[in-house]
Amino acid sequence: MSMLWPILLAVGADIFYQISCKSLPGQLDPFASLTITYTVGAAVCFILYEVSTKGGNIIQEWHNVNWTTFVLGVAIVGLELGSIFMYKVGWNINTGYIVKSIILAIMLIIVGFLLYKEPIKATKIAGVAVCLAGLYLINK
Repeated sequence: MSMLWPILLAVGADIFYQISCKSLPGQLDPFASLTITYTVGAAVCFILYEVSTKGGNIIQEWHNVNWTTFVLGVAIVGLELGSIFMYKVGWNINTGYIVKSIILAIMLIIVGFLLYKEPIKATKIAGVAVCLAGLYLINK
């Protein structure tokens, strides 16, 4: 269960995430929406930090921060904007996310190999072939 619950949390949250992105009012500026979204997210994170950390000090946590925290912030904004605009330009919820995920999976195989020396086995190559076939069928 320790391996499963994070996946279930991510999948459940992503379902609500995609529905929310697809359902944003057309007249709402995406940057205004994200400003409110991140304010809510920051409040939730702060509350969870306080509840889950006994005697922690959020100010002292800044000493543990490196470049990855800042890059993650920029990457999250890119993810959010990409998803919002993906739906604004007309992608369907049942294909846009799948196309994005397949392309991402292929790119992460390459990133894993180049940055982390993760092996590319025949099964991964076969998986990429299946993904490409899936992209073809989804966009047909």
